[in-house]
Amino acid sequence: MEAIVDRCCGLDVHQKSVVACLITGAADSKPRTEVRRYGTTTRELEAMREWLVAGGCTQVAMESTGVYWKPVYAVLEGHFELVVGNAHRIKNVPGRKTDVKDSEWIGDLQRHGLIAKSFVPPAPIRELRDLTRYRRKLSEAGATERNRLLKLLETANIKLSGVASDVFGVSGRHMLQALIAGEASPAEMAQLARGRLRRKLSELELALEGCVKDHHRFLLAMQLHRIEAIEADLNALDARLGEVLTPYDTHMALLMQIPGVDWVIAATIIAEIGVDMSLFISAAHLVSWAGICPGNHESAGKRLSGKTRKGNVHLKTALVTAAIGAAKKRGSYLKNKYHRLSARRGKMRAAVAVAHKILIAIYRMLSTATDYKDLGPTYLDTLHQHRTAANLVRRLRDMGYEVTLQAQAA
Repeated sequence: MEAIVDRCCGLDVHQKSVVACLITGAADSKPRTEVRRYGTTTRELEAMREWLVAGGCTQVAMESTGVYWKPVYAVLEGHFELVVGNAHRIKNVPGRKTDVKDSEWIGDLQRHGLIAKSFVPPAPIRELRDLTRYRRKLSEAGATERNRLLKLLETANIKLSGVASDVFGVSGRHMLQALIAGEASPAEMAQLARGRLRRKLSELELALEGCVKDHHRFLLAMQLHRIEAIEADLNALDARLGEVLTPYDTHMALLMQIPGVDWVIAATIIAEIGVDMSLFISAAHLVSWAGICPGNHESAGKRLSGKTRKGNVHLKTALVTAAIGAAKKRGSYLKNKYHRLSARRGKMRAAVAVAHKILIAIYRMLSTATDYKDLGPTYLDTLHQHRTAANLVRRLRDMGYEVTLQAQAA
């Protein structure tokens, strides 16, 4: 196979070391290889960078090994054309395996242009991605702590969650503080209710009469403190996100026009795919990369599986969440599409299919900077009018009606 790169380097990246194989020589001649091992501290990575610059290297390829490739990428960024490859796709042939042979293999693949580039967003998007992913982790941790607290209340036979719709609202928190203090009676704690919850004072009094011991009070205090700390961290993180998202206000406004997409989902989408859609070949390429298109597994003319692949779990979660929200938007195309599919294929498959539609819309909106245009709830009916009319007539006849169709005058 013909080589296409004269000077390139393959890196085998580990936690404490990097093995670099510099391959130089004309594409039509036998290349010269030089292998060196470096540590992963910043000073050692900079020394490796200087060696590659002195050797005239133009392209550097590496595997996406855990998070260990990221500091290497940061030090080399801006000096070479960097290629981060999927480790499963560039795995070496079976046989003798050493760090040196791995680096030589990666360098040889890059010399022949056989490593597909993984999507690595620019530095500002990577910083935004760190914030949105950590926000998701904090939200999940907060939900976990709230569930633990509700479970603890049940063990103490406090049935507050069966009366109050939000145990962690203003009224609920006052009652939790009173339970922790252990000085108020159930009737006195019920009087802490605010707003519409005061209509249920008698029910609250019964629900707050339990077997709360010092053990429960200690755990309640600790869990409530953790919930409040997570909420404070989320508020600080949201403020930081507001600052970082300022350059993307226009893109945020575009994305939030889509039913089901709020500011958190819009920020997640920008953090995961960026705003430059030219990095993706097409909308189909983007949805395949995200993992929300049907799988393609066929043998002997038979389709064996249509299961979606893993893809980007953060983007996939945000899009499916948006799809479930869009299914509740009255008078929208996405709602009609969701309910048609869920009747035949189930709710989860319908949500993934609607997420597919949303991502295609996002690709086109960001590519052309155009507003979202809803197709309307009757769009699917107009695609195949004769079939839709025939189905409706058949259903009416099954109910015992005689139906005659006549087209309206123009």
